[in-house]
Amino acid sequence: MPHNLEVIILAAGLGTRMKSATIKVLHRAAGRPIIDYVLDLAADVSERPPVVVVGHQREAVQKAIGERARFAVQEQQLGTGHAVMQAARFLEHEDMAGRNVLILSGDVPLTRPETLRGLAAQHDRERNALTLLTMKLEDPGMYGRIVRDRDGAVVRIAEAKDTSAGEKAIDEVNAGIYLFNAADLFANLRNLSTNNAQGEYYLTDLIAMLRDSGKRVGALVAADPIEAIGVNSRGELAVVEAEIQRRVVQRLMTDGVTFRNPNTVVIDSTVSIGADTVVYPFVTLEGNTRIGEGCVIEPGVHLVNTTVGDDVHVKSGTVAEEATIGDEASVGPYAHLRPGTNLGKHVKVGNFVETKKAVFGEGSKASHLSYIGDAEVGANVNIGAGTITCNYDGVRKHKTVLEDGVFIGSDTQLVAPVRVGHGAYVGAGSTITKDVPPDALALSRVPQRNVEGWATKRRAEMAKKKEDGQAK
Repeated sequence: MPHNLEVIILAAGLGTRMKSATIKVLHRAAGRPIIDYVLDLAADVSERPPVVVVGHQREAVQKAIGERARFAVQEQQLGTGHAVMQAARFLEHEDMAGRNVLILSGDVPLTRPETLRGLAAQHDRERNALTLLTMKLEDPGMYGRIVRDRDGAVVRIAEAKDTSAGEKAIDEVNAGIYLFNAADLFANLRNLSTNNAQGEYYLTDLIAMLRDSGKRVGALVAADPIEAIGVNSRGELAVVEAEIQRRVVQRLMTDGVTFRNPNTVVIDSTVSIGADTVVYPFVTLEGNTRIGEGCVIEPGVHLVNTTVGDDVHVKSGTVAEEATIGDEASVGPYAHLRPGTNLGKHVKVGNFVETKKAVFGEGSKASHLSYIGDAEVGANVNIGAGTITCNYDGVRKHKTVLEDGVFIGSDTQLVAPVRVGHGAYVGAGSTITKDVPPDALALSRVPQRNVEGWATKRRAEMAKKKEDGQAK
């Protein structure tokens, strides 16, 4: 793109068809607000931070965008032309000679940079005062039709409700992206009026003004209409999200990731996956999830803001949030790694194990049916099935420490705060309330008592009761 480009992003409208208390540009698609994608596009085509026109919920929009843009405020939403007027006030004090102004919509997130480069190239080649991005649709519906003259220049945009029979058949429609010569834009912007049914300032009225002054208006047809889809409803949001996810999956496959069934995966645009990883169907990957190389992610896995090392096997049904899984670890099936979990290299967390704020050293295992919370687990520790760290006393959380080489027998309760020393054993069925010294054996069972012949006597009693009952 040329260095003489200013970008304006229109983001003041509430979006009533979303049926939401949240302004539409802050609705999320593939893990990010939809306006984020438009900001990325602006950064790709211009060295200057864009001017974002805000109105409804402007504090929330400005907070979400931060220092990525400059802001102009549209106190009343009086149309697209009025919105650009607010941004123009922001820019007019600068030297705009020889510059162009690109106008984008904050709810149109799928436009590709290469499409805008093509728009700029045509704008310069044809020496247009304005070049529009358009799209061709089989069913133009309520979109404004592009009316051209014999030379291909744009004459006007015919609004759907005002089209003649011939114009209704036009399949080229306005995509709502405009590239203006800055001088032509600012010279005519103040001449817009509200002399229309809606009482608003229409940016598209500039087409007639420019043509009346002898200027040319051109248009570039987008190669794929999806690039110009705007988000005005939940249905359109779903279409946009699906396309973003499709692009993410396509890029990852190009980079060496295998998806067994790409159409079934839910993946945010913020997720990264290393080469030679295999992702099975019905996997959900959200937030800043990072997956290394050579991993296997089985069906039904749901990872949120989770870091996965290399050569990790995450088995079916596993859920992890804000967790770290080290190289060559194995997790699941049906494990739940809650925030603060950090699994070292070669760790195994197996069937129906839940962890929370638990750090596992290299080679440690909790293979079945356990809860390990607020715990520090050393290297090469074995945690038997049914083990529970009793970390909450009703007021505060307390920590359990299992030092290197500890063996915890099945069905053990570790009542925190408690420490089991290096190499110690805890017998199955124990409730541990005191620290265990290194290399010791800890037992806390009720002594076993065998009553000889008890079962024979019991069976005889039950048989007699049954006979007496039948006799009655």
